[in-house]
Amino acid sequence: MDLALAVGLQVLTGVAMLVIVSLGLAVVFGMMRVINLAHGEFMMLGAFAAVLASGAGLSLWVAMLVVAPVAVGLFGLVVERLLIRRLYGRMVDTMLATWGLSLALVGGMTMLVGNSVSGVSAPLGSVAIGGFRTSGYDLFLIGAAVALSLGVWAALRFTRWGLVARGTMQDAETASALGVAPDRVYAATFVAGAALSGLAGALLAPLSGVVPTMGAAYIARAFITVITGGAAILAGTLSASGLLGTVSTLGTFLSTPVLGEVAMLAVAIVLLRLLPRGITGRVFRRAL
Repeated sequence: MDLALAVGLQVLTGVAMLVIVSLGLAVVFGMMRVINLAHGEFMMLGAFAAVLASGAGLSLWVAMLVVAPVAVGLFGLVVERLLIRRLYGRMVDTMLATWGLSLALVGGMTMLVGNSVSGVSAPLGSVAIGGFRTSGYDLFLIGAAVALSLGVWAALRFTRWGLVARGTMQDAETASALGVAPDRVYAATFVAGAALSGLAGALLAPLSGVVPTMGAAYIARAFITVITGGAAILAGTLSASGLLGTVSTLGTFLSTPVLGEVAMLAVAIVLLRLLPRGITGRVFRRAL
């Protein structure tokens, strides 16, 4: 019983990490159809912002939950103004531009901080579960994934910005005729996605080394999750994260982390072969 509970918590942690990693990308891709290949580097910037702010004397929680998303959100605003705004509707050009941006960010951060690994210790200690112990920070990540999902759902469902954003993404010309400025909506949406990416990097910083190339470890999993989930931002991300996170964690528990990742990729390929439009292309069609 204790073993089953411990494994269940590890599965929930794996699912929560996929949700946290993918949510920022899901907002940008799901609403704007912008493929941001610099998503991993946005996470890297958030992780470095948290580490540097914590090293400067700020509380780790303030550094992770406030400084990182604000800093990366502001950086996302600059990127949207100078780069992304000129490429809306040109998916291939956007991919190339954000790929170039990701290379520039990795190279720039390597020159600034070197290729050494930084990091912060995971807070909250450990929690006993019968004869086993698990990290208290893992439980926090599960709660953070739930809180972020509810927050994004509430923002899209109940706020004026959410209504305007969803309407603009569906029909920009009609929204413009009603007095909405689509450019501002696009900018706000991209900034929100960037802030979520920065928050994700900061939240995962205590669990992994913070290095300029860390984004490569997350970008593939984030894209696999978002594409497998389909068009619906939240329903797609949550359903794909639940399935792929469970497969990856159980595969890791039963064999090795490498085989866990292979199993996750294999399941994603089979799903996309059976459901080319993703999970929400067949179910949860009217969900956010």
